[in-house]
Amino acid sequence: MATVGRNIAAPLLFLNLIMYFIVLGFASWCINRYINGQTYHPSMGGNGATGFFLTFAIVAAVVGIVSKFVGGHHIRSWRSDSLAEAGSSSLIAWALTALAFGFACKHINIGGWRGWRLRILEAFIIILTFTQLLYVLLIHAGVFNSRYGPGYRDPDYGIRAPGDEPVPKSSAVAGSRV
Repeated sequence: MATVGRNIAAPLLFLNLIMYFIVLGFASWCINRYINGQTYHPSMGGNGATGFFLTFAIVAAVVGIVSKFVGGHHIRSWRSDSLAEAGSSSLIAWALTALAFGFACKHINIGGWRGWRLRILEAFIIILTFTQLLYVLLIHAGVFNSRYGPGYRDPDYGIRAPGDEPVPKSSAVAGSRV
């Protein structure tokens, strides 16, 4: 059965979920300080890219958390129809995380004083970009080989009409199907 991809993707899904919650917590705290104008706080700091970085970090965290709930449903059912929703939501979460990754790189490149919370948030976004990409590749691995999970083309899914089930071979008289 196709459990290789499932056994690897499930712990990665849980790890990414925990990391997205941590990013949400730190980004919420930092954006609250930033909106209140308290960038002089010792654990805050910042530069010109801080507002953009925090905005996209919090959006990526929220979409990533929702994506992990959908991914949990896919890991539980492990079918082609759940792969479509899990794959699309995880790809959107990765795209937003990659956008926040770009702003984190710009935030680091500009320099200046950045507090420890901002540096931790940058590190988590950078790590999440790569672990989320690995998760997206793992749940789509079934497209290349059915050993790794369900693909988008399941040959026996949805080809029969209701009431068109195959008749089991038995010793019944032909035409006496009940």
